[in-house]
Amino acid sequence: MKKLLLATATVFLATQTFAGNLVEPMMEPEVVEAATGSSGGAMIVPILMIVLMAAAIASGGNDTPPPQV
Repeated sequence: MKKLLLATATVFLATQTFAGNLVEPMMEPEVVEAATGSSGGAMIVPILMIVLMAAAIASGGNDTPPPQV
């Protein structure tokens, strides 16, 4: 009796996995990146580094100790 119930439950569970209609797959739209027209943004970082290094060099270099009172 147990084997009959187990076989019946197995058949019912197996048939439920195939229920439903065939549905066409949903295709995602293709993403196309637009090319940038300017490459001026690539020059900002090197120019900024040169300005910062020039400022550091201009502000430093004072090796004399402060006068004592």
